[in-house]
Amino acid sequence: MRLMITEQDPALDMLCQVFGFDGFRGAQREIIDHVAGGGDALVLMPTGGGKSLCYQLPALLREGTAIVVSPLIALMQDQVAAMQQVGVRAACLNSALDGRGAASVLRELRDGRLDLLYLAPERLLMSHTLDLLHETPLALFAIDEAHCVSQWGHDFRPEYLQLSVLHEQFPAVPRIALTATADPQTRAEIISRLQLDAAQVFVSSFDRPNIRYTLVDKVEPRAQLLRFIRESHRDEAGIVYCLTRRKVDETAIWLAEHGVRALPYHAGMETGVRAAHQARFQREDGIVMVATIAFGMGIDKPDVRFVAHLDLPKSIEGYYQETGRAGRDGQPADAWLAYGLADVVQQRRLIDMSEANEAFKRIATAKLDALLGLCETAACRRVRLLEYFGEPGSPCGNCDNCLAPPQTWDATESARKALSAIYRTGQRFGASHLIDVLRGKQTERVMQRGHQRLTVFGVGNDLDERSWHGIFRQLVTLGLAQPDHTAYGALRLTEAARPVLRGEQPISMRHSITEVPAARARRAAAMAAPAEADPVLLARLKSWRSDHARRQSIPAYVILHDSTLTEIASRQPCDRTELGGISGIGARKLERYGEELLALLRGEILVPSEHAE
Repeated sequence: MRLMITEQDPALDMLCQVFGFDGFRGAQREIIDHVAGGGDALVLMPTGGGKSLCYQLPALLREGTAIVVSPLIALMQDQVAAMQQVGVRAACLNSALDGRGAASVLRELRDGRLDLLYLAPERLLMSHTLDLLHETPLALFAIDEAHCVSQWGHDFRPEYLQLSVLHEQFPAVPRIALTATADPQTRAEIISRLQLDAAQVFVSSFDRPNIRYTLVDKVEPRAQLLRFIRESHRDEAGIVYCLTRRKVDETAIWLAEHGVRALPYHAGMETGVRAAHQARFQREDGIVMVATIAFGMGIDKPDVRFVAHLDLPKSIEGYYQETGRAGRDGQPADAWLAYGLADVVQQRRLIDMSEANEAFKRIATAKLDALLGLCETAACRRVRLLEYFGEPGSPCGNCDNCLAPPQTWDATESARKALSAIYRTGQRFGASHLIDVLRGKQTERVMQRGHQRLTVFGVGNDLDERSWHGIFRQLVTLGLAQPDHTAYGALRLTEAARPVLRGEQPISMRHSITEVPAARARRAAAMAAPAEADPVLLARLKSWRSDHARRQSIPAYVILHDSTLTEIASRQPCDRTELGGISGIGARKLERYGEELLALLRGEILVPSEHAE
């Protein structure tokens, strides 16, 4: 393969010929020119926004080997496979390689036969690795998932704190740090810890307009999740996040028993099984991975159609990072979350019972409060999300609140009843017991405590149990009550409750929502493929891709993305020139797959139907 790179615009030529794209997106061009020219950069760009190109192209434009610091083996392997598919000389060095494999990679590095080398931070920081890099012409350092440096963040990696060594030992080599999410405090921490004080900061929009945000009250979470999957994402790839390993295992088994191709993933599993599950998720269609947050950062799968949470995340950053794994291909996707009072109590307990210092606890509490504000808002979810990252927004028309605006009601009297029940029972009981008292239920516990004699007994039988759970949850969110973890999650009043109890402050709450009409989600799914794309041809193209992926033992999307196949099925190119004009088909892929694709389009290659993805 010979690339025709011109002096007038080498970056654009390389983008077109290597990667098959005809133009840059957003700030990509500015970032690439800056880093290729030798400048340092901090890049904040949402998942699916094209961050990787911001270091891959400068790596090819500059002399030497680019060193990419990446936190997970699976992420490195997929990125290396993707680079090799487009003709870039890439390799990774990690614990998955045996001695012979590692020695081969090191020889390639010494001989100058690598454009990019992916390393885990632990491997990079070894003295013999640093010594070797001092002897190697280096194009740049790329620090991927740079938010891992933040001790306040959701994905802290202690090894990242030592990456300041790059500036100290290689001051002439440009560095680019990249992340999909970082609030202003985390950005400042990245700059400080990586010594990027002179770096130019590029902040792209945090908006992911293709993702629909839906948050529902948790009533029967597994049943709610199953309905959501069946009605909106049947036979489509998705991720379900749970807080504990046990819940991951139980949820995956339950979904599988109900016809969903679900697999568990968490750090407590046997390594080989966990790796096999990840490989299936990467290489097969329609797999739903049920996981703890240990799963995700290494996932580069573009066609994840939904991310669901059965437990409340710790922060908006965590929620944004995790939901951003859906719809990386730009096609419609869903972020679905079910939450309840128990989630709020649990997250507050984790903060209060942690061994962290008080400063950390205050920040963690503030981050959780911001997430609760997103959960309880009656306004546009997207606007609230963007505001958190300092970006203005306007109602999106696509989140649950925009599509079905929640009704609010004057909850002052009900709030006073709930707060009074907390007070009169001695501030020693959780929501379930308090609801029994308010609804006048003569349970054994109520009778043993004598709570049937309280003035609040039975004053709340005008509302059902679910409504009262919503009221207590919102009281905690509003800061009028707080869980006492020394008393097994009992609710206690805060100082802010006084004016409400005295009738001096009105309280407005939103009505509970447990389901969102599925028809809207089905309409979104119908948008995923243009109407003019021949569905039979598209299925044959996917089958052809699947065969190649199996033979090469790589994920199917590394061969060609769904969007590229959809464009082929829509435009049905007749020759190599037209095929080369399809987005995502660069010179190497045209050379490698062009004749087969054209033969398939002419009907000369028959793909067995049983191989269809």
